[in-house]
Amino acid sequence: MNKPLDNPADPFKKALADATRTMADDPEMTVTYSVDPSGMNKEGVRLPQVSRRMTKDEVLLARGTADAFALKRKYHNEATAAKYAPTGALAREIYDAMETARCEAVGARAMPGTATNIDAKIGHEADRKGYSQIAAASEAPLPVAAGYLVRHLATGRDLPKGAQHVMNLWRGFIEEQAAGTLSNLDEVLADQQGFARLARKVIADLGYGDQLGDDPDQNDNQDDTGEEDREDTPEETGSEQQESEESDASPEQSQEDEPDESQAEVTMEETSDLDQGEEAELPDGEAPLEPPPPAPHSAADPLYSAYTTEFDEEIKAEELAEPAELERLRAYLDQQLEPLKGAVSRLANKLQRRLQAQQNRSWLFDLEEGTLDAGRLARVVANPTTPLSFKQEKDTEFRDTCVTMLLDNSGSMRGRPISIAAICADVLARTLERCSVKVEILGFTTRAWKGGQSREKWLAAGRPPGPGRLNDLRHIIYKNADAPWRRVRPNLGLMMKEGLLKENIDGEALEWAHRRMLARPEARKILMVISDGAPVDDSSLSVNPANFLEKHLRDVIAMVERRKAVELIAIGIGHDVTRYYQRAVTITDAEQLAGAMTEQLAGLFEVDAKKRARAFGRKVA
Repeated sequence: MNKPLDNPADPFKKALADATRTMADDPEMTVTYSVDPSGMNKEGVRLPQVSRRMTKDEVLLARGTADAFALKRKYHNEATAAKYAPTGALAREIYDAMETARCEAVGARAMPGTATNIDAKIGHEADRKGYSQIAAASEAPLPVAAGYLVRHLATGRDLPKGAQHVMNLWRGFIEEQAAGTLSNLDEVLADQQGFARLARKVIADLGYGDQLGDDPDQNDNQDDTGEEDREDTPEETGSEQQESEESDASPEQSQEDEPDESQAEVTMEETSDLDQGEEAELPDGEAPLEPPPPAPHSAADPLYSAYTTEFDEEIKAEELAEPAELERLRAYLDQQLEPLKGAVSRLANKLQRRLQAQQNRSWLFDLEEGTLDAGRLARVVANPTTPLSFKQEKDTEFRDTCVTMLLDNSGSMRGRPISIAAICADVLARTLERCSVKVEILGFTTRAWKGGQSREKWLAAGRPPGPGRLNDLRHIIYKNADAPWRRVRPNLGLMMKEGLLKENIDGEALEWAHRRMLARPEARKILMVISDGAPVDDSSLSVNPANFLEKHLRDVIAMVERRKAVELIAIGIGHDVTRYYQRAVTITDAEQLAGAMTEQLAGLFEVDAKKRARAFGRKVA
């Protein structure tokens, strides 16, 4: 009898691994399956996990991912790609997306069966990222659209629904700017070097030529002719001698060209007299006042600047979506995180008990004055000689408090992290409100990918150097500190809206939240930042120093911690934020966020300094 298979999917996974090695023409390549995101490195590829059930979607996704990686390994040369790669972040993304599409298109022409498999992979990614829900081109990633268009033009195949939608949003713009260049696509599709030159030309046509860097072909030509350029030619030597002879032969002409020294002295003296005369005519105290210098853009760093703040916005969540849509998104959030609510609620109840324990009244009994203690009147009735007993209420150390939660709404938070951050903010806001603690929930992102209207204005002005921050900020108010939770409950569902999450400029968002807190009347102010890493804005970083945004974030944190008017804590999701914030924790799994938030807040409210320090992993001297 045949032994039953331990895992029915094992034969399929083994066959797919062998086919992937064969297609990639690399018999030594390792092929693994994991629930982690798929990827490829020098040693091998990591494919999506295939469960025992082997559903159709799992099989198609695994085959499509394997084919895409195999084709790129077969037709892609890393040295050639690195030679022609642009230096700017956005230009590099467009370049890489077009190269990936080229490899898949060449493979589809040679092996038509791979096209269907890769369509399934592209459709899965488009559904996961919500591309079909995007309404405007500014909300869709341009590099992805450029890659889709190259694949469509090279193969003639229609793309899956979400991918087709993103491509159509940008297609008019791309073809308007680069139609002539893309008309040569078929001629260079099989030649990676020729295609790289075409991709660089397309990037320049789209208006990002400043991110290309030096032309590698021109550098090669200069290296070949460098020695010839350094030698003096006979023509140059002859012209130098001719100029020397002309200067010797015509001294009168050289004297005429020189300005008369006495005339120059007279002119200078007259100018000096005029200046003195004008100053003498001004009455005392009437000297013209110079206009005061403009206030710096950032109180933390006077050197930090933004090219324009004309397109920045501070907006309420309810203004970004219709009420019906907010209710639908809120229902989706509740449904998605139903399994997690129990654990979060238990942690919230634990936090509430700890806070209320510090708020409970405490009394001093058996005093000679104060409020009459009615509980001890029975002793007086039983024995009239017993003196009356009084009590006094002790002052509690729990001060009037406001907590602001500043949530990173960047694209890297998309999916599970932003969902859990939203539901934890929801539960903590309700918990703290029951404890009479004011809660404000804010979010920060940008209005567009890769610069938006700020970048367009900069381009129209001729690309002046050192423009500073070059994107349109969007600061969102999900819940005002004075608003009751029941009225703004649907607002957090907005984080589930596709297209909202873009790029993150943490420094300005932190400074904005800090300014809002300083205007609050509460005696104690706590600011909790929830982020997944360093600030990223490709448009700003492409034209400024590499540490431009990170330095500003550090300066703002230093200012907040130095002033001590606001207590600052941070939670990093998947990234170490302890290098920025003095009091911070980093969690590796987004599901740990609920526990981290409650423990951080509970640690802040601890009266005992040792317990408070233990919550942040620090020692007390």
